[in-house]
Amino acid sequence: MEVQDLEKIVEQQSSANRMERDLAKSAAFPALMRKVYLWMTMALVITGLCAWGTATSPAMVQLVFGNQAAIWVLFFAELFLVGYTTLRIQRLSLATATTLFIIYSALNGVVLSSIFMVYTMTSIAKVFFITAGTFGVTALYGAVTKTDLTKFGNLFLMALFGLIIATVVNLFMQSARFDLILSYIGVVLFVGLTAWDSQQIKRALAMQGGLDETSQKVALLGALELYLDFINLFLYLLRFFGRSNN
Repeated sequence: MEVQDLEKIVEQQSSANRMERDLAKSAAFPALMRKVYLWMTMALVITGLCAWGTATSPAMVQLVFGNQAAIWVLFFAELFLVGYTTLRIQRLSLATATTLFIIYSALNGVVLSSIFMVYTMTSIAKVFFITAGTFGVTALYGAVTKTDLTKFGNLFLMALFGLIIATVVNLFMQSARFDLILSYIGVVLFVGLTAWDSQQIKRALAMQGGLDETSQKVALLGALELYLDFINLFLYLLRFFGRSNN
C-alpha cells in the first residue's frame, strides 16, 4: 500500500471521527438544555411545596421562626450547600450533586415560607407569574442574542457584591427609601444576570462532547444558577407587587 493511500485512509478516519463528535454534540446539546430547565423547574416546585408546607404547619412555623438560631442554621446550611456543590461539582457524582441541589431547594423553601405570612396568596401567585414571564423573555434573549454578554460579567459580579453589602448595611439603617432603591437595583441586576447566565450556559453546553455524566453536571450547575436568578428576581419583584396580609 502506497504512502498516499495510507494518508487518505488516515484523513478519512479523522474526518469520520470529527463527524461523529459533531453529531454527538448536536444530539447532546438540546437534551442538556432540556435537563437544565427540568432541573430548575424541579427545584422551584420543591421550594414552593416546602414553603407552603412549612407556612401551613404551626409546628414547623414555631420550630423555624420561634428560635432565631434556627434561621441562622438554615442560612449557613444553604450557603454551605451552594458553595460546596459549585466548587466541588467535578469531584461529586451526578447523583450526589443532584441530591445536594434537592436538599438546598427544600431548605430554601423552608426559609422562604415567611413570605406566606407577610403577603397574600393572590399577590404571591401574581408575582410568580410576572417573574416567570420576565425570566422567560430574558433567558430567551440571552440564549439567542448575538451580542457577547461576557464583558458584563465582572460588572454584574461587582454589582452583586455591592447589593449584598448595601442590604446588610440597611438592616441596621432600616431606611424604607434606601430599601426601595435596592429593590430597583436588584430587579435590574437579576434580569441582567439571567440573560448573562443563559448565554454562558448555552456556550458551556455547546462545548460538551456527549450526554455523559460530566456534561450533565455542567447542566445541573447551570440549573442551579438559573434557579438562584429566578428566586432572587421573584423576591425583589414581590417587594413591588406583593400585597401585605395586614
